[in-house]
Amino acid sequence: MNVPAWGWYLTIGLMTVVLVIDVFVIARRPHVPSMGEAGRHLAFYVTAAILFGLFVWWQWGGRFAGEYYAGWLTEYSLSVDNLFVFLLIMSSFRVPQRFQQSALMIGIVIAIVLRGIFIALGAVVINAYAWVFYIFGAFLIYTAIKLAKGGETDDDEYHENRFLLWVEKTFPATKEWHGVRLFVVRNGKRLITPMMIVILALGTTDLLFALDSIPAIYGLTKEPYLVLTANIFALMGLRQLYFLIGGLLTRLVYLSIGLAILLGFIGVKLVMHALHENNLPFVNGGEPIHGVPDIPISVSLGAIVLILGVTTVASLLKTRRDARAAGDPTAPIDVDSGSRRGSS
Repeated sequence: MNVPAWGWYLTIGLMTVVLVIDVFVIARRPHVPSMGEAGRHLAFYVTAAILFGLFVWWQWGGRFAGEYYAGWLTEYSLSVDNLFVFLLIMSSFRVPQRFQQSALMIGIVIAIVLRGIFIALGAVVINAYAWVFYIFGAFLIYTAIKLAKGGETDDDEYHENRFLLWVEKTFPATKEWHGVRLFVVRNGKRLITPMMIVILALGTTDLLFALDSIPAIYGLTKEPYLVLTANIFALMGLRQLYFLIGGLLTRLVYLSIGLAILLGFIGVKLVMHALHENNLPFVNGGEPIHGVPDIPISVSLGAIVLILGVTTVASLLKTRRDARAAGDPTAPIDVDSGSRRGSS
C-alpha cells in the first residue's frame, strides 16, 4: 500500500479541521446533547468511516479495505468498553452534565495525539524487529485471559492512577467548577480546575487502553495509514456514543467476555503470523515455519463481526430475561458492570 506524502497531509488536515470545528462549536455552547443531536452526529461519523473504507477499496483494493474495516470495528468495540470507564470518571469527579461534552472532546483530542505517537512508534518497531509480533501476541493473549477472569468481579468505582495523584498533590487546585476553564487565578496564584483534572484522567486512561488496542490493530494490518485512520474514526464518534448509549452499557453484560475472545483471537493470529515469518535463531533454527497457517483478513473480519454480534445479542437477551424475571421489563436494569480494561 503506497500512500503519498500529500495523502497523509490531506487526511490528517481534513480530520483536524473537523475536530477544530467540533471543539469550536462545543466551546461556544456547552450543553447536554439531545438523543437526536447525538444520533445525527454519530451517524455522520459512522457513515464517513464506511465511505472511507469504500475509498480504500477503490484506491488500493479489497484486501486493504478489509484490513481497515477489521481494524475500525475492533477499535470501535474496544472504545465502547472504554466508555464504561469514562462514565465512572464523570461520576467520580461529579462533572456537571453541561460540561461533560467539553471534557470528552478535549480528552479525545489528547487521545488522538497520544495514539498517533504510539502508532508511529509501533510502525518503527515492527519494521525494525519482526519478532515483536511474538510480544504483541503474547501480551494480547495475557490481556484476554485477564479480562475474561475479571468479567465476574464487581468494580463500579474509578481509581485514580499515580499520575493523577501526583498532579493533585503537586499543583494547587480549586474545588469549584469554573465552566470549561482549565486554570483560574486567585490571589495572584494560578490554580488548576476540576476540568483540568478530569481531562487528564480521560487522556491518561485512554493511553492505558492504547497499550492493547494498538497491538490489536497491528495484528490486523501492518499499514500505519490504516491503523491511524481506523483509530481516528473510532475516536471521533466516541463523544456522541457516550451520550447515546450511556444507559445501554449496563446491558452489555457479556462485553468483557466478547472483547476477551476478540483480543485472544487477534493474539493467536499474531503469534501464528510471527511463526510463519519466524527469524528468531532459537525457534526452528531461525527459519520460518511454513506449516503454520497465516489467517487471511477475510477470516479475521468475519470472526470480528461474528464475535461482536453474538456478544451484543447474547447480552441484550440476558438483560431482557433478567428484567422479565424481576417482573418489570421496562424498568432500568441494574446488573454487575464487570471489570473493564484500565478501570483500576
